[in-house]
Amino acid sequence: MVRRRWPEMRQYAKPIVVADDLTLLRGRTTGVVTLPRHLDWSGAADYDLNSPGRIVDLYRTVLIEAAKPDDLHVFLDQTVLTRLWPSIWLPPELRRAWEQRFPELRPTAPEVPAA
Repeated sequence: MVRRRWPEMRQYAKPIVVADDLTLLRGRTTGVVTLPRHLDWSGAADYDLNSPGRIVDLYRTVLIEAAKPDDLHVFLDQTVLTRLWPSIWLPPELRRAWEQRFPELRPTAPEVPAA
């Protein structure tokens, strides 16, 4: 009996978009931001940037759903992203891509006091 091997099924993989330079991230840092449908189709696309939970939600949504670098430039801010980075849950491949491009986002080892 000959076993026929089926071709591997290709899993859907959304392209990962990473900014070319963190200094290009100049999004708003206060007020309410409404994301366009291609970034947030949930029906709750208004994000109050003065609310710590909502700003983390906005950054996670934009990082995951960005279709082009402009999505990142318009809605993310370099200083805020750098501050929030350690606490944002992201798919491992996305986090890895950003940390490879921007080593300053990588976690640093805690300092060990000298004995």
